[in-house]
Amino acid sequence: MIRPYLKVTKPGIIMGNLISVAGGFFMAARGDVDWSLMWATLIGLSLVVASGCAVNNCIDRDIDARMRRTQNRVTVTGELPVRTALVYGLVLGVLGFGLLAWFTNAVAAGFAAFGYAVYVGFYSLWLKRASVYGTLVGSLSGAVPPVVGYCAVTGQFDAGAAILLLMFSLWQMPHSYAIAIFRYEDYAAANIPVLPVAQGVAKARRQIVLYIALFCLVTALLPLSGYTGLTFMTVACATSLWWLVMAFNGYRRGAEELGWARRVFVLSIVTITAISVTMALDFRTGPEVLLVINL
Repeated sequence: MIRPYLKVTKPGIIMGNLISVAGGFFMAARGDVDWSLMWATLIGLSLVVASGCAVNNCIDRDIDARMRRTQNRVTVTGELPVRTALVYGLVLGVLGFGLLAWFTNAVAAGFAAFGYAVYVGFYSLWLKRASVYGTLVGSLSGAVPPVVGYCAVTGQFDAGAAILLLMFSLWQMPHSYAIAIFRYEDYAAANIPVLPVAQGVAKARRQIVLYIALFCLVTALLPLSGYTGLTFMTVACATSLWWLVMAFNGYRRGAEELGWARRVFVLSIVTITAISVTMALDFRTGPEVLLVINL
């Protein structure tokens, strides 16, 4: 009985977001951790993400039925009625936003609301089906969790938060394009205008390289601005450059397209996980922060 309610919230996505939220939180806390605030932030945002995923499953049930990887989702098979899933998702959202509003601050809760609105409203209800730019807009919602973690501590959107937002948005693009390449047939069958389907795999391959290169540059802003240290710089450079090399491997003669895209996808997960964990551990304290710009 519990299984369909768990599956509709996409636990894998929740776990991935938890790592990035914790990374942003610990980086901002700089060793002075308010544990009750941390748990409230993690649980609150997890409930918000779970809500967005449940509502997304309700919205996407028609296209999910046409995609091999999603045709067994509980909202497609009827294991969980759509109306039940929708009510369940909305209740999770109310609980999540309530926790964030009560225990964190207006900036953190506001960013959570922004991410939710982008994912459910602009992306799921509109741009995913209508435009090749859906991935770009959706990347903003995927970048919100570490910003919420950071702002829960600081109470402001400063240079550190801006770097996190840009960094995680850039990461979303090659990650999503790689999925769209090795799931090309699914997206084509569902008539979803992701870049590889709408404008070709060759263009998607170029965009993957471009976005990873930009991601490499932006990750360096955290240590250069004094938010993290040498360990973070080392891990970020090693993983992101490895990811970039893998992306360039797609241009090798005889490179197998689907296998290459899967490897780029796997390395995207390795990269963002390593970076999130490292920024949680290798934070700078006090006067070492070189750049503080209130936006």
